[in-house]
Amino acid sequence: MISFVAKPLKGKKAKLFEEIKARMERERLPYRFYVTSRKSEETELAAKISEEENPVIVAVGGDGTLNGVLRGLKDPSECTLGLIPAGTGNDFAAMAGIPQGIEALDLILKNEPVYTDYLSFSDGLRSLNIAGVGIDVDILLRCERMKHFHAKSKYFFSLLTSLRKFHGLKIKITADGKSEEGNFLLAAVCNGRQFGGGIPICPPASIDDGKLELVYVTCPKHKLIPLLKLMRGKVLSLPISRHISCEEATLEPELPYTAQYDGELFEPASFHVKIVHDKLKMYRS
Repeated sequence: MISFVAKPLKGKKAKLFEEIKARMERERLPYRFYVTSRKSEETELAAKISEEENPVIVAVGGDGTLNGVLRGLKDPSECTLGLIPAGTGNDFAAMAGIPQGIEALDLILKNEPVYTDYLSFSDGLRSLNIAGVGIDVDILLRCERMKHFHAKSKYFFSLLTSLRKFHGLKIKITADGKSEEGNFLLAAVCNGRQFGGGIPICPPASIDDGKLELVYVTCPKHKLIPLLKLMRGKVLSLPISRHISCEEATLEPELPYTAQYDGELFEPASFHVKIVHDKLKMYRS
């Protein structure tokens, strides 16, 4: 039995639901299809489904939908996870070699799942791709307040505003028993390589090596150059950047803060993270 969990899709993407159902029925395979109607319902559904024996749960949507399903799993080591990308950025899908649309279902039906790392936080949150704090979160928060703008316009104007008004986040960062304090433009823990719809923050990252990649950038007076380097996948070349490969890390901002987990915003009680290796099986290339 495959359980598909999806947020509502609009426009051309809406026909994906019917394509999935038609394929499953043509193959005479048992399945269930859930479409959420409220925020965080995908997490609740995943929690309920994951209590069954050997559940296979497929998220239909973007990184946020996938994150919501992952957060809900009672015990990820007892579940098999799949993804049919139908979001805006689909950053994790790009990293995992998962094709767009109905072709992703072929990958699920024809291949065996493989172990895939994920990030586990001490407050119960999880992330498959990238989580962190800083100017990227500041941009997302501004986008949320611009409800009536087109998606690309929202991001562009939010970016311009953050360049002027974001002056860094004071954080104590600890990894491998060593700590550093400073005022940072951003700090992120990476399992995947890219976020924000294709921004390559950490090209060396791997989703099955048992390591998380900690990336942080000191906040300079002029923020445009490091942001341009970030967009081009070269932020790690800057002298104000640090990259540490480790198994766990802690970020401790000085003031209350908002963090993003695969693009989903939360106000966490803590930000202590460990990599979880060889526990979660997932359909991917």
